[in-house]
This record gives sequence, C-alpha cells and structure tokens, in this order.
Amino acid sequence: SLYIHFSKLTSIFFPLLQVIGLAIVIASAWMLTDPTFVLSMTQSYNHYYIALYVFLGIGVLITIGAFFGCCGVLKESQCLLVSFFCVILVVMVAQIAAGAWAFHNKDKLDDIVRASVKYSVQEEYGQSSMSSRTVTFDTIQKNLKCCGADGPADWATSRFNNVDRTNIIDIAISSMNVFYNIPESCCKDELKDNVCEMSRKLKFGGNLNPAIHQQGCVDKLIELIYENWVLLFGITGGVVLLELLALTFSLSLCCAVRSQQYKA
Repeated sequence: SLYIHFSKLTSIFFPLLQVIGLAIVIASAWMLTDPTFVLSMTQSYNHYYIALYVFLGIGVLITIGAFFGCCGVLKESQCLLVSFFCVILVVMVAQIAAGAWAFHNKDKLDDIVRASVKYSVQEEYGQSSMSSRTVTFDTIQKNLKCCGADGPADWATSRFNNVDRTNIIDIAISSMNVFYNIPESCCKDELKDNVCEMSRKLKFGGNLNPAIHQQGCVDKLIELIYENWVLLFGITGGVVLLELLALTFSLSLCCAVRSQQYKA
C-alpha cells in the first residue's frame, strides 16, 4: 500500500536525521568545553558562545524532530508526523537564513577575524579572567606556526606586557620601550634548552630572532577558514536537502495515514 511504501522511505531518512542531530549536539558540546578550538578566535568571545548555543539548539531540535518522526511512523500517528514536520521546517528555515547571512557577509570575514584576533592579542591574552582565550591563542600559534595578529610586534603594546590599553599615553610610551616580551608559543618547535626563553625578549624595531615565528596568525586563520568554506557549505546544503526530502515524505506519509483511516 501507499503507507507501506512511504514508511520504508522515511525509515531511512528519520534515523539518519537523528544521527545528524546527535552529531551536531556532540560537536557543539565539544566546542563549548574545549578552550583550544581554533575557530573560537574568529569572533568575539560572547558572539562565539552565542553562535555555539544556537548551533546546539539546532542539533537538539533535529534530534527531537527525528524522534517524533520515527514514533509517528511506528504508531501511524498524524499528530507526531505533523510535529516532526513543524520542528524540521523551523530548523530548515533557520539554517537557510544563517547560510544566506554567512554567504552575504563572506567578504567581511577578513575584517571580522582581524578585529577579533587583534583584540585577543592586545586585550585578552595573559589576563586571569580570560584564561581560555590564552590557551586557545597558544594552541593557534603553535599549530599554525605564527605569532601575534599581524606579527610579533603586536605584543609590544599588549596587556601581556602590562600596557594600560585605556591610556593612550601609556600605549605611546610602550611603543618606545627598547624591549618587550612575547609568549612562549611563538617559539619554533624543537629548539634547544633555553633558546626559546632567550629569544622571547625582542628589541622594538629590531630584527626578529630566527627562533620565533615571524608571520602573524590572522592571515593563516583566514586561509584555514577559506580552505574549508566550500566543505562547510556543502555539508550544510546536504543536510538541508535531506531535511527537505524528509519533510516531503512525512507529509506524504501523513496523507497516506489519513487515507488509510478513511478506508478503515
């Protein structure tokens, strides 16, 4: 019968959606609890966590919606199938809106990342209240083999060197300091004992020590994001397509259930 035909199709899509929903929940929880996650540096501290909670909410909704769908098929319940349809429709509209916003603002990505990384270097790194950002930026500098936002010189006027960023005169004076320190994570790998420690004190305006990474992290971060941009949109598009098919089958299944009830 028509109901059996559609129930077989939906028995494939609903569990698959449930797996996707759970994967999103797990990924969100991991990013929320892992302070070393690289993408956290591409936005301000608050915006990053707001985005993660939204992402987590979408995962929970997909999981709940898929559960409604599976129960609706097993119990031949129009109510549960309609609930699935409504939940997934809301999620799909949210995903399309988020994707459209991201694509529209793609050209602004450089400025957003540059501002966020620069702020972290100048204001947040090394501060006791922002320890997670310090750990994250150390991880970025080690893994991407970079130093500072645009280069090691960024550290000369940062709070890491006890510069009062609210005082313009203090910033100007710090720029004239003969020496400034940089984090240990700026050092290249496999250096001999004490080489990193001696290389961390730099002379303002002087030549950079070859033991230190000389490229800034902004360009490397942007490059990393662009490399995965197509993959990200491809995965999002695939999930939306799967949701669209699931919505179509759930609506058809709902009609088949009603038809079956009328015949009964």
